[in-house]
Amino acid sequence: MLWFQGNSMQLVKSSFGLFLRNLSASKTTLPVLTLFTKDPCPLCDEAKELLKPYKNRFILQEVDITLPENSAWYERYKFDIPVFHLNGQFLMMHRVNLSKLEKQLRKLEQRGARC
Repeated sequence: MLWFQGNSMQLVKSSFGLFLRNLSASKTTLPVLTLFTKDPCPLCDEAKELLKPYKNRFILQEVDITLPENSAWYERYKFDIPVFHLNGQFLMMHRVNLSKLEKQLRKLEQRGARC
């Protein structure tokens, strides 16, 4: 049931459309944090726990370096996991550096807010 008439209804429709576009855009612009890992990896498990408070600020993508299709990553990182890339760029390895992560996420968020 709608209680709006004339221009008010048009304003609601356009505002709702803008809201949906912003909601959709915000979901698609989240940065991707890639975790290069293997099973078992206690340091990776520890890292994922540390990242939980940040989970709404990025999409976590895990890459199992022991899978055949990831052999290049295995050769590169077999002695260094966990390794993290943010939007395809190396960010950190061995342990989570929360200040570095926060700094890079803030940069990306500020850049996104200007667009």
